Amino acid sequence: MLEARELTCSKRDRTLFEGLSLVVEPGELLYLRGPNGAGKTSLLRILTGLSSPDSGAVLYNGMDISADKTGYYQDLFYLGHKSGTNGSLSALDNLSFWLAQHNVSVPVNTLFDVLEKVGLVGLEDVPVRYLSAGQQRRVALSRLWLKPAKVWILDEPFTALDVKGIHMLEKSMKEHVGRGGLIITTSHQPLSEQAGEHRVFDLEYRF
Repeated sequence: MLEARELTCSKRDRTLFEGLSLVVEPGELLYLRGPNGAGKTSLLRILTGLSSPDSGAVLYNGMDISADKTGYYQDLFYLGHKSGTNGSLSALDNLSFWLAQHNVSVPVNTLFDVLEKVGLVGLEDVPVRYLSAGQQRRVALSRLWLKPAKVWILDEPFTALDVKGIHMLEKSMKEHVGRGGLIITTSHQPLSEQAGEHRVFDLEYRF
């Protein structure tokens, strides 16, 4: 279970949100919605531990993540606005480097299987900077199938994806929740039925 308890966040002398509380249970998909500037990305960064709130706490299974980061981060997969890839490296090398960073070991064949799943067959050895924006996003999304994470926190995961890519990701989100996983995601477009049942949490723009 992931819980935000009485969070307050301010940026550039503007309070994005205050006293914000929410609980997301295993087997649940939370769709975080709101206009630009409402604080969606700031909230996700706080939930991942990348940023600290002005006040409040984030708890995972009842423990403050600032005091028990190891267990939380082993269970966490975070995808931000940027794909987090090295343009000079190939898709295969990018994934291998990421796996080493996260102390995850998988057979080489698994890497090729995952790249095939996301539609990058034949592009495994091409430097990422030569791929389209959508293909680069698929490289980043490949990590979803390489780390056995229980918690997915996804910031605009559909960016640059075509219809086929969006359907693939939504199907995977539904399957993850069906296995008892937990997902919090933002998106500029509504989730379709293919993503399965989900709860909406709205953030309002504060002046």
